[in-house]
Amino acid sequence: MVFPEGRITVTGALMKIYEGPGMIADKSGAILLPIRIEGAQYTIFSRLKGKVRIRWFPRVTITILPPQKFNIPEEIKGRKRRQVASAQLYDVMSEMIFDSSDYRRTLFDVLITARKIHGARQVIAEDIERKPMNFGQFLLRCFALGTVLRRSFPAEQVLGILLPNSSVTAVTFFALQAYGKTPAMINFSAGGAQMVLACQMAEVRTVLTSRRFVKMGKLDAAVASLTAAGIGVAYLEDIGAGVRAWDKGFGLFASWFPASVYGRTKHLAAADDPAVILYTSGSEGTPKGVALSHANILANCSQLASRIDFGPQDKVLNVLPMFHAFGLTGGTLLPILNGIKTFYYPSPLHYRIVPELIYDTNSTIMFGTDTFLAAYARFANPYDMNSIRYIFAGAEKLKEETRRVYADKYGVRVLEGYGATETSPVISINTPMQNRTGSVGRFLPGIAARLEAVPGIDEGGQLFVKGPNVMLGYFKADAPGKIQAPPEGWYDTGDIVAMDEQGYIFIKGRTKRFAKIGGEMVSLSAVEAAVSRLWPDHAHAVVNVPDAKKGEQIVLLTDYAAASRDELAKYLRAEKMTELATPKRVMVVKAVPVLGTGKADYQRAKAMAAADEAVAAQ
Repeated sequence: MVFPEGRITVTGALMKIYEGPGMIADKSGAILLPIRIEGAQYTIFSRLKGKVRIRWFPRVTITILPPQKFNIPEEIKGRKRRQVASAQLYDVMSEMIFDSSDYRRTLFDVLITARKIHGARQVIAEDIERKPMNFGQFLLRCFALGTVLRRSFPAEQVLGILLPNSSVTAVTFFALQAYGKTPAMINFSAGGAQMVLACQMAEVRTVLTSRRFVKMGKLDAAVASLTAAGIGVAYLEDIGAGVRAWDKGFGLFASWFPASVYGRTKHLAAADDPAVILYTSGSEGTPKGVALSHANILANCSQLASRIDFGPQDKVLNVLPMFHAFGLTGGTLLPILNGIKTFYYPSPLHYRIVPELIYDTNSTIMFGTDTFLAAYARFANPYDMNSIRYIFAGAEKLKEETRRVYADKYGVRVLEGYGATETSPVISINTPMQNRTGSVGRFLPGIAARLEAVPGIDEGGQLFVKGPNVMLGYFKADAPGKIQAPPEGWYDTGDIVAMDEQGYIFIKGRTKRFAKIGGEMVSLSAVEAAVSRLWPDHAHAVVNVPDAKKGEQIVLLTDYAAASRDELAKYLRAEKMTELATPKRVMVVKAVPVLGTGKADYQRAKAMAAADEAVAAQ
């Protein structure tokens, strides 16, 4: 019996794996029997005192998984063989952590378990109102509000949520979960027409919002569009006024005995029922609704927990909107369900304020996109990042300049990951123990993948993934209210990826992000990355539009006033890129269009490029 970490965990998660145990298993040909001991970290003998809630007699579970054996090619010798054996042992242990986790439950059920583990007084939520909320207070509000929502909308299974990042939004989300209802997270940056389409796809008849938010967010026109389309709008201020003394008393009682109270309504939702409806970004086409089950989201949380160490001692700053999968799973549900305090800030666009908040809240974990992280780096004081342990980047390619600035100026390593709304969202991630610059990390446990060849693409293939975190299916405009499941459970990411021998994934581009010029396939993502290296302090978007002679042409939109096509062409030649990769036109714009999530809005960029082409042709 061997503990490959060499010591009792001081993080509650998987730590460093030594090469010795892996080498012994390889040399001896031994069969490995993975065993997980869960719950002992909460005993009085734990090394986590001060980090977790210690109890006299916590429940201890021992899980024994099926035996396994190393499969290392004979031609691998010496130190490299020891490294491969150690990596395979790490995979065995991280897969063991995931396989032994109980993710086939409901979100509210896991919330109650988290309250039991970490205690009712553990603070888990705070926002700009500066009113910290612990588990007990959070559950009280969930049950009280949930009772009113059930009474007000008894026949509606799906309710829309149009709210900013705040503790109230988190409470509203879980209040619906308490009574088996499904929240549809409406993208408030999408505009009225897209909001109406989102509601129609998922057959949302009522949207919950706030008068204060509508006023401050200047969403009156969008709300008017919802009303005109026959979609009801309910304001939390009015709903709150309808909370009776009995509702508050019931909420208080339920917060003391949440498991017993929830047991009466637990049958209203099952692990494979939709837990939330999110919407794709629409950066390259019409948005679609994505139905994620309770098991999908909890599986993804367990997959992350098998690779990343985090716990109640951490503090998360979440500035990403909850209508985005990254902001919901990573910035909201993962912390709450693990007893981690989260500070919610309503806008990621306040580039001077967000770094100050990191310093003010002593946050240790943060999530962001490259666009937002690069902007924060321009305004932050080096000491603002002093408390940060992890910054996770996703949703778009992390530029090398952004990575370098955080490492050199702030002493923080930005860990890049990869995912999609359809996968709850994380597919792969770099970790402190397994990190390769330029990659998006390795696949999380439980994810099966395959690559399919793409004509004209020599390196890599189109990625398809399957696993417990893959969505139930899409809601589409042509079939409102009907979930269209992915074929045989395989989700087509639409991305062209390559993998190295250690399993690290490198994104080469999206199938829709290639231009066919003179019969040659040109990666728009590669061109955009090169432009970012040439002019790193500015925003750029590279798109393809029809061309009468060559089929398509490449257009660069940039906010760099001095951008020159000749200078860019010279740089691309020096980078040994094909002449076809040089944009035919360079458009200097006041601002490159972006979505509310920080990703470039290629639909709008294409429209701008096409309009400019039409004007030039006149």
